[in-house]
Amino acid sequence: MKTAHDLVAIAKTHVQEVPLESAEDAIRDADVLLDVRETEEYAAGHLPGAIHASRGLLEFKLSSSPELSSRDLKIVLYCKTSGRAALAACSLHDMGYLQVKSIAGGMDAWLAAGKPIVTPTMPKFD
Repeated sequence: MKTAHDLVAIAKTHVQEVPLESAEDAIRDADVLLDVRETEEYAAGHLPGAIHASRGLLEFKLSSSPELSSRDLKIVLYCKTSGRAALAACSLHDMGYLQVKSIAGGMDAWLAAGKPIVTPTMPKFD
């Protein structure tokens, strides 16, 4: 029986992971940057320009968004450590997306390198 870690390891053999040192270039060249973490994780801080599409709803969101339907889109994905992004990249490949990359190390590596994030501010009600 395979574990989640086994599935991630298999997925990583089939997807293109971008090393952190090349991530900003890959993001700049991408048509879309997708954060596949959960809503609470995204709200706590995300990469500038990232669109939220949690791993559990990713395929549905892409299928129902005409602006994300082109299979030629250059997509960069990330999650917390890169496991969910690898699984998501495999799903997108299965859906026919041709140019999908994930960021090695995910958000944890991004933060450890001191790279910028966006943290939405909540309105204050007095």
